[in-house]
Amino acid sequence: MDVLVMIGQLLLGLSILIVLHELGHFWAARAFGIKVEKFYLFFDAWGVKLFSVKYKDVEYGIGWLPLGGYVKIAGMIDESMDTEAMAAPVQPWEFRAKPAWQRLIVMLGGVTVNVILGILIFWMLTFTYGETYIPNKEIRNGIAPGIIGKEIGLQTGDKVVAINGKEIVKFNELSSSEVLMGNATITIIRDGKEQNLVVPATILNTVADYGVDEFVAPRLKFAVDSVVEGSNAAKAGIKKGDLIYAINGKSTVFFDELQTVLKDNKGKTVTAAIRRGADTLSLPVLVTAEGTIGFAPKIEDLKLETQKYGFFEALPVGAAKAWGSLTDNAKGLGKVVKGEVKANKAFSGPVEIARKLYGGTWDWVKFWGITGLLSMALALMNLLPIPALDGGHAVFLLIEMIKGKPLSDKFMERAQIVGFVLLATLMVFVLGNDIFKAFTK
Repeated sequence: MDVLVMIGQLLLGLSILIVLHELGHFWAARAFGIKVEKFYLFFDAWGVKLFSVKYKDVEYGIGWLPLGGYVKIAGMIDESMDTEAMAAPVQPWEFRAKPAWQRLIVMLGGVTVNVILGILIFWMLTFTYGETYIPNKEIRNGIAPGIIGKEIGLQTGDKVVAINGKEIVKFNELSSSEVLMGNATITIIRDGKEQNLVVPATILNTVADYGVDEFVAPRLKFAVDSVVEGSNAAKAGIKKGDLIYAINGKSTVFFDELQTVLKDNKGKTVTAAIRRGADTLSLPVLVTAEGTIGFAPKIEDLKLETQKYGFFEALPVGAAKAWGSLTDNAKGLGKVVKGEVKANKAFSGPVEIARKLYGGTWDWVKFWGITGLLSMALALMNLLPIPALDGGHAVFLLIEMIKGKPLSDKFMERAQIVGFVLLATLMVFVLGNDIFKAFTK
């Protein structure tokens, strides 16, 4: 069932993004009197289609290959490679008959709609739900760093007070792109002394391996909430409400301390010091090979705060989130180019998007948040100056506007082929990388 939910969310999210992106091209072309011959969600490769209908000289349909979509604009060298039509005399309703500035608007129509959609989604989410966060002042017991946090020098109990010299107000600022993009300076208080740690430029490689949850978390106290029937904890006599404050004499007041001690004693019998009401007990309990004893913890609650925004107040906040996601993706691409992040760590395809982003639980708030992020990512991807992408067409049109005459049809055909090869190679790499990650993690 989880797999079906993942696939369903992925297909719905991609369908929304692709249809609206192509509508951007469609509306712009129609606005300038350019004929559109086909409008397809997904590709009807080799002429195979799941559905099609013709309305007002436009064929609308759904292809079988869910790797994108397209509109076929008359008189344009595109993925159809319809060289026969291009050899015919120019017609006034064709793309090639229009001035360069109109063609440029048509090519940027899809990207424009994706940006507007991303802003709209984040605006509505911000207006409807506001921003809920843990105030950093509530982290009184410091942090519990995960694998990634420990690698950059953070220690259990550190109190993080600033990023790049700016005081932290919201605890989730620690997991923001400002930090995870690398080269940020984190100011901590350790043993009463202030010191700075620099986040390495290559941290995204480690984040890709372990996930952002292995960076930092608040250090929290806990109690036994429920005991798994037949587990080692149940056999030892541990009960709901118990406070496990030590294992083999080592303090386990905080949940991260308990996890560390249990991992260090896999497969061994340990002595658990337990406080049950006014009583203190000492119980022997066997730790499993996975480093657990079989209970669910009740973690200490942290006070959350929610900042609400009015309808128009939420617009700049939502727009900043949308724009921030676009610039973060651009910075990430820059890191790949500079060699600071490995390509196989940076790029994710449909399998990883479904598995790690959308997930197996249908949550509409999360769904729209992820779809908003993907809308901005799609806008950036299409802006790349690669032939066959909107950005490549836009570059050629800008060159035409500077030169004062269009590039030759022969050049455009060859550029389109080069673009197809590059995109096909990238798709194979991304899908292969997705499958490799799915089977190795």
